[in-house]
Amino acid sequence: MTVFGIHASHEQVHPSALLAMVQRAEEAGFDAAMSSDHFSPWSARQGHSAFAWSWLGAALQSTSLPFGVVNAPGQRYHPAIIAQAIGTLAEMYPGRFWAALGTGEASNEHITGDRWPRKDVRNARLRECVDVIRALLRGETVSHHGLVIVDRAQVWTLPDTPPPLVGAAVSVTTARWCADWADGLITVNAPAGHLRQMIDAYREAGGRGKLHLQVHLSWAPDEGTAEAIAHDQWRSNIFPPPVCWDLETAELFDTVSEDVTVEQVKRSVHVSADLARHTAQLAEYAALGFDEIYLHHVGKEQDAFVDTFGAKVLPELRSAS
Repeated sequence: MTVFGIHASHEQVHPSALLAMVQRAEEAGFDAAMSSDHFSPWSARQGHSAFAWSWLGAALQSTSLPFGVVNAPGQRYHPAIIAQAIGTLAEMYPGRFWAALGTGEASNEHITGDRWPRKDVRNARLRECVDVIRALLRGETVSHHGLVIVDRAQVWTLPDTPPPLVGAAVSVTTARWCADWADGLITVNAPAGHLRQMIDAYREAGGRGKLHLQVHLSWAPDEGTAEAIAHDQWRSNIFPPPVCWDLETAELFDTVSEDVTVEQVKRSVHVSADLARHTAQLAEYAALGFDEIYLHHVGKEQDAFVDTFGAKVLPELRSAS
């Protein structure tokens, strides 16, 4: 049966409120949760960027939900530090934590002052980071000199079983590339045909593990409010790569999104006041073969969404499956 989880967006919600949200989501019937890991929001209107790894400890302690996080090692984060963070959470909460690894965005990584590499270099750097993290989680002492440098690192506190390292991808090419190293795949909502191609590319290349999907949606009791929420909070997030990878600040995202319309936002966010429409869309994604689907209501206020989807949408999805 498909797992239906909730996405905790650190760019949009104060961490204390976000913690209360995942506690409420567990009570409402959500099966799991995942977290973003940003230094900067995508827009000044979003207005937050709490440190995900501190928050994850509190979230795992205060709920019984499994959690994942999407992380970009290699520039803002040294891979040895990420291995240590993964190891600690996985030891304290066995079987409840996974990490997805991707190449990141300049909006988070530029803060180090290092040059933002081109995409092929970022891919190569991530591949090195994956190997370093896996070796450290096996208890090895690691030295490495390449696009990342590691000197005699050892993670001393380890889980009995290393958690899954999931590949993050938005293109068919990247999904195929992830198959060589990942324990699963995560992507975001897109037309069904594109998602089918990504799944096929990953599996045909030998990709193993679970398929995860993050779904951006906007719901409110009336259509106009649902549209206004999506347009206010997510219009800076509609730009495809390489734009979303390469812009460096929230101010730049706000500038380039000044003239984005509600209809353009609807191409990236499922916007509707109709719960049946949301249910049907989520059921279609489940039918594609996604094992875990994480719902991200793109508004800053989460309580009504959590309660309503927990009471009306999740039971319908489980009954249908």
